[in-house]
Amino acid sequence: MALPVPDTLHLTLARFWRLVCDPAPGRLGYSLRMTCACTVVILICEIWQVPEGALPAFVTLALWQKDRVTNVVAGIAVNLLFAVVIFLMFGLVHLTLDHPLNLVAATALLSLGFFFLGSASKLKPVAYMLALIVVYALIAIDQAPVGELATRALLYADLFILIPGGVMVVLGAFICPSPKTLLTQAIAARLRLSAHLLQQPDALAQEQATAMLREGAGTMLKSLKMAKLEKLWRTQDLQCLHHALYSSVATLALAHAASRENTPLQPQPQPQPSLIQTLSQMAAIFEKGDYPTDITMPVVSGASPAVHSLASLLSTFTTPPQSNKPQTAEKDESGPSGFFFPDAFTNPEHVRFAVKGTAAVMLCYFLFKVLAWPGIHTCVITCFIVALPTMGEMISKLTLRISGALVGGAMGIGSLIVLMPHLQNSAAFLAMMAVGSLLACWIKTGDERIAYAGLQIGLAFFLSDLKGYGPTTDMTTARDRIIGILLGNFLTYAVFTSIWPTSAYDKIKDTLKTVLHALHALCSATTPAEQLVHAAAAQAALGTAERAIEFAAMEPPHMRAHMPHLQSYHSMTQDAAVLAEDALIPALHSDTAHQVTRLEQGLLK
Repeated sequence: MALPVPDTLHLTLARFWRLVCDPAPGRLGYSLRMTCACTVVILICEIWQVPEGALPAFVTLALWQKDRVTNVVAGIAVNLLFAVVIFLMFGLVHLTLDHPLNLVAATALLSLGFFFLGSASKLKPVAYMLALIVVYALIAIDQAPVGELATRALLYADLFILIPGGVMVVLGAFICPSPKTLLTQAIAARLRLSAHLLQQPDALAQEQATAMLREGAGTMLKSLKMAKLEKLWRTQDLQCLHHALYSSVATLALAHAASRENTPLQPQPQPQPSLIQTLSQMAAIFEKGDYPTDITMPVVSGASPAVHSLASLLSTFTTPPQSNKPQTAEKDESGPSGFFFPDAFTNPEHVRFAVKGTAAVMLCYFLFKVLAWPGIHTCVITCFIVALPTMGEMISKLTLRISGALVGGAMGIGSLIVLMPHLQNSAAFLAMMAVGSLLACWIKTGDERIAYAGLQIGLAFFLSDLKGYGPTTDMTTARDRIIGILLGNFLTYAVFTSIWPTSAYDKIKDTLKTVLHALHALCSATTPAEQLVHAAAAQAALGTAERAIEFAAMEPPHMRAHMPHLQSYHSMTQDAAVLAEDALIPALHSDTAHQVTRLEQGLLK
């Protein structure tokens, strides 16, 4: 019998709508810049008359980054990598041209290789974008058996990456902010939310704080790394910001701990205007791209231990430690070193994932070939977008994929019926594409629980409306491509849930061990700076564990029947989340260490 799913793990309609409408800091600007990039790519494709302009637009949607440095680096890297792939494909053309069996074998081998790289290396998610373009090029070559046309198809495939990569390098450098700006804005957002929690600790603010805490320091560390690569900022400033990003995570954790004390059975704590004012002033300085120094410790009276700890933390908020000794937790949070993951060639799950992904691709390939229905070739490229390692991830995001494809398809077909016949020039056409892109970009830049829907909206919308050059009223192509997207979704789901189904439940215990290891390191930290680093690492580990439990809870009843500890794992993560905040409070330090040991003993039973 299937075990009940904890209510807190359900993505309710109300919570889904909150995530869609969530005005997260920087989300609107990120969405507008991404929309601008997609529109510029569409304009270039129309000017150069690049066939299938939907693919370059979709690649831009998938790969566009927040800051200018990452965009430049990613654009150059993707183009160089794809240039090598195209060079190899010229050799494949001679082997596959007019040889259907060789074409099938090449498609299978390339899919297998790219899926493996996407699972076992740092090439994810670029590997899936490259695979999408390469396999599409092979399909196009198969439909153009003349040697000259095949060569032209390869060159167009190169443009599918060259155009988005060029836009990322050129346009991204002009319209995207500096990574240092993103870093200071992220710190300011945590300070603003901390002040809000102290002033008005409502449920929505607590939910936003939890989501922001589970990001840890990973995103901010990447911005810091890119800021160092930019070579425009003083080393001393970057060191101060390095310490400040960890301090901001601890500040938000302490503010969240203080807000938890507001229960109906306890009196409302006294407001701390001095502390709230200090947090707001610091946030204003960070929002301007600077950082505060010589921060005076605000006066707090009659406050809880969490508030006292928060106030004392602010005096050294931007003061880096004297020692520059690297921290183990920081290395762990920044990700494994090397191109391949440590278990790339020892964990059979990577090979199984590649085999399942290839099986889905080949099944879709044979289907549209047997049906002699070229219009549904989008089922093949959809496989590279929707493949996920565990059944819980597949199921939890299946609704997002289907709904995203239906919304994007409805937008595309609706625009063909209502708007296309009345478009008089290219400017009106681009404006229409920009509006549709903005919706897809807004969803895609939201929480990871809804981001997949944004990709599917963009894919369906671009494939429906970008056929040939300029406005079109051909609804047959839009219909066929949407059918292909839906087929790709369902067939990929069928393959991944039938062959070597992998449960997210199997990964929960390892993620909880990582959480407890981070909590032990947090409790045994010898310096305040080390404590801040381990606190951020513990929050990031908690985010991974909670997502694994959510995915497991989404799996079918017959699989949940074999999850005897799901409820206890969920309770354990809730306790660990409280301990990750209490460990930053000196008055609760000894009790917190004891509780962490108790949790570890419970996990080992």
